[in-house]
Amino acid sequence: MAINLNTKSKRKNPTPRQLAINTSGIITFFVLLLLLILKLSGFLLLHWWIIFLLLILFFLILYFSIVEVLDRYIYRKIKLIYKVIRKAKMAPEEKAKMVDLDQDIIRQVEEEVGTWSDIQAKEIDELKKLEKYRRDFMGDISHELKTPIFNIQGYLHTLLDGGLEDQSINREYLKRAAKNADRLNNIVQDLESISLLESNTVELDKEVFDIRELVSSIFEEYYLQAKDKGIEIKFKNVVEKGFMVMADKEKIGQVVANLISNSIKYGKDSGLTQVGFYDMDKVVLVEVSDNGIGIGEEHLHRLFERFYRVDKSRARHEGGTGLGLAIVKHILEVHKQTINVRSSIDRGTTFGFTLDKA
Repeated sequence: MAINLNTKSKRKNPTPRQLAINTSGIITFFVLLLLLILKLSGFLLLHWWIIFLLLILFFLILYFSIVEVLDRYIYRKIKLIYKVIRKAKMAPEEKAKMVDLDQDIIRQVEEEVGTWSDIQAKEIDELKKLEKYRRDFMGDISHELKTPIFNIQGYLHTLLDGGLEDQSINREYLKRAAKNADRLNNIVQDLESISLLESNTVELDKEVFDIRELVSSIFEEYYLQAKDKGIEIKFKNVVEKGFMVMADKEKIGQVVANLISNSIKYGKDSGLTQVGFYDMDKVVLVEVSDNGIGIGEEHLHRLFERFYRVDKSRARHEGGTGLGLAIVKHILEVHKQTINVRSSIDRGTTFGFTLDKA
């Protein structure tokens, strides 16, 4: 937990120069009292003007001596502190500027150390999160790759051990091995896509196009898949006109295809998948809805994580890589847009994202 040193004390500390003046003044005052006592007692035979001259000289010598001591002491201590909290080396002129005897140096250092402490605490928390993410990711990816690899090994070894001559299983096992090889290839391709999107090296080929027309073409691609499950796919609101947007058509097509595919895969048999468009001034809101099994509220905030699955066994049976929604999120982030999800168990799910209007 971060310790905020800034809240420790609101009282203003004296500057080193003020401290030197105050200290020198107090000591000089007591010396003056001593000289007055000696003068009035007859033990001091000097003239008054000589006494005051000596007092002024004494004050100046004492003042500059204290300033020098404070300067050396504070400079060395602050130098040690800044060696700890500063990541970069400072030039000699920067070191000199650190100690301004007319400023509240102690308070400045206290505030900077407090800020440094807060930053360190945040960095440590962030590193812990990244380390947990790395461990989870390595565990997830090894598990996802292990399943198709083991399946391929099992089928091939069975064929090599004599199954190749068995007409009842040889072609079936080759088909199953090929299916798992395809799944393995899909995982690698999706990982490569996410890596490119996260590295900000992807250049968007933006163009003006009709998003309704794009969705209509994707409906045609998934018509047979939807028909097999008795799912109807259609536009939510009957719209005659199109919605012109400015985006990378191919990548937005990938986003829409993934959302429609998911709604069919995880939708109820004889269900309904709808796509709606809403004019929101500068952007167009696109929503993909279904009346499927729905998603529990506890899963919603993690849906866009890599390899996260609500129903793991069903997701693998449907042939998903667990990376589709992560890719969708990254594509929209590259477009500087957002995606959100609403869902209720047994009532269905709605994904919504925005695109800039042309």
